[in-house]
Amino acid sequence: MIKVIAEIGINHNGSVELTKKMIDAAKVAGCDYVKFQKRTPELCVPEHQKNIMRSTPWGMMRYIDYKYKIEFDTKEYDEINEYCLERDIKWFASVWDIPSVDFMLNYTSVGKIPSALITNDELLKYARKKFDVLLISTGMSNEEEIEHAVEIGNPDIIFHTNSTYPSKINELNLNYIKRLKNKYPDKSIGYSGHEFGLVTTFATVPMGVEWIERHVTLDRTMWGSDQMVSIEPHGLIKLTKGIRNIEAALGIGGSRQVLGSELEKRKSLRG
Repeated sequence: MIKVIAEIGINHNGSVELTKKMIDAAKVAGCDYVKFQKRTPELCVPEHQKNIMRSTPWGMMRYIDYKYKIEFDTKEYDEINEYCLERDIKWFASVWDIPSVDFMLNYTSVGKIPSALITNDELLKYARKKFDVLLISTGMSNEEEIEHAVEIGNPDIIFHTNSTYPSKINELNLNYIKRLKNKYPDKSIGYSGHEFGLVTTFATVPMGVEWIERHVTLDRTMWGSDQMVSIEPHGLIKLTKGIRNIEAALGIGGSRQVLGSELEKRKSLRG
């Protein structure tokens, strides 16, 4: 069965209570994982952006202060970890720097390198050494960069994605999934979608993806850069139900057989 990841990311806006509601939605929908993003703002925010003033729901503040405002730390992740255990759903995070790798090892042996950082050899090597299961996304990368990341990081799962938010339908290039499957037959291939709607994500199921990831939110009109391209709870239910229905409908292939209800129809019409 395809593993479905509900990407909470930073859509929690720094609220553990909102996070718990999104975890509940993912559990009800039948997702296998919820995922977050873990950063050390001092390392991840470029120097020239740190003091830029930004309008936020908490008033005007420096960009670096905003990033710290929405960044969960030990207190919050302890509570999230306990809640996920209670709800019986797995969780992990995309890690944006080496201290974040070390931090996440307190909770999980699964980690993901986001598209923005698959050219960071040091992070790739370190994450590979530390995590039992390593995922990478390949957005905004050319063939040579992807090849290098796979060589350096030796990921277990490679996600095809378009890193535009939202992604244009005619730029999704879903056929690249076939290339990844043929090129890396020993790897699991996934799809991380940032487009509007679910149809194009459903299209990846018969292409053989083993992982599907979509951003989730409680309300697409909430404040935040990723909210608009995210799926609300009812959409998340449609996503997982659709994936499971397509998997069931695809069957096992092979030669044509008379199955199930067709046997009765065959008997009544052919005698």
